[in-house]
Amino acid sequence: MATTTATAAAAPEVRYGIVGVGMMGREHLHNLAHLAGEVGRAEPPVRVRVTCLADPHPESLQLGHQLAADLALPAPQIFSGHGELLDSGLCDAVVVSSPNMTHYQILMDIISHPKPHHILVEKPLCTTVQDCQKVVEAAKQRSDILVQVGLEYRYMPPVAKLIDTVKSGTLGQVRMVAIREHRFPFLVKVNNWNRFNCNSGGTLVEKCCHFFDLMRLFAAANPVRVMASGAIDVNHKDEVYDGKVPDIIDNAYVIVEFDNGSRGMLDLCMFAEGSRNEQEISVVGDIGKGEAFVPESIVRVGKRTGGRDGVVTIMAEDERIKYQGLHHGSSYLEHLNFLSAIRLQGASGPSVDLTDGLLSVAIGVAGQLSIEKGRFVTIEEVLAG
Repeated sequence: MATTTATAAAAPEVRYGIVGVGMMGREHLHNLAHLAGEVGRAEPPVRVRVTCLADPHPESLQLGHQLAADLALPAPQIFSGHGELLDSGLCDAVVVSSPNMTHYQILMDIISHPKPHHILVEKPLCTTVQDCQKVVEAAKQRSDILVQVGLEYRYMPPVAKLIDTVKSGTLGQVRMVAIREHRFPFLVKVNNWNRFNCNSGGTLVEKCCHFFDLMRLFAAANPVRVMASGAIDVNHKDEVYDGKVPDIIDNAYVIVEFDNGSRGMLDLCMFAEGSRNEQEISVVGDIGKGEAFVPESIVRVGKRTGGRDGVVTIMAEDERIKYQGLHHGSSYLEHLNFLSAIRLQGASGPSVDLTDGLLSVAIGVAGQLSIEKGRFVTIEEVLAG
């Protein structure tokens, strides 16, 4: 026991700052608090400490500070701006969980700062393809930092199990990926920033970049063109902010074609609270089919030769999860992966890199443009600006 204590005391420390302490920023604080309690179990052991918080919104900053106290964490230094946080020298890694439209400038400021800071940025990477591309290019000049994008749906236990099943070749060559998200409307955020496309990038960027990222993973290919149909049919139509009515769509169908001939389809509805599962994912190959259900945390796998009677149902769990939080434990696993990447810097990159972030946004932008134009939109078109 004494050896474990001595090892923990001597462990290197990663100091975290959180930029944006709204709902997701506080979620990250919860996860980091639980991760800090796991120091003795990490290999090699690493101490985790949240040293500072930054947010221009006083109420969010106060809520973040109070949460740190409730979690019995050492009181973090608080700042009204990310520039002050960076200049403080108090952190080695920065979690960017501020509103979408602020990501670009904050990321560029972190990347260009003389002191290196590793970055975990919430999805979407940026609200436009062009801003994503600028961040990618800037980061190439900083070999001393790593940037991980917060596409944490990859880590939800049933989704992770389905990813492993697909990678194992059990389903054969993947030909079709269908993802259904039937859920509740967008939550209320600070100053209602998420009610407008200009702030969020649009629903297909803000919400659905998760699913486009998963499609790429399952298809093991890159997107070629996108066709979408969507509208505002139920939600937010009676809301007005500063004289403006929200313009974010609340339902859509999106078809994505990939460069290996496979196809993906997203069925999104954000007024479907009466659903048993929020996400249902189906992957069909030339040998078999796999499905994942969230939050039931069930995976079903069957082969064509076995028919209906051969379908196997698996409960998907991950005992590493110490905090379920808002995303069924996936944010905790995301932080484990980020910490591991920091610890192994030089040996491996982040598990979700900037290219993943860029392409997930590009598919969403293509979908938004397809709805507007009523035609297929190529990924080449949106990447070219």
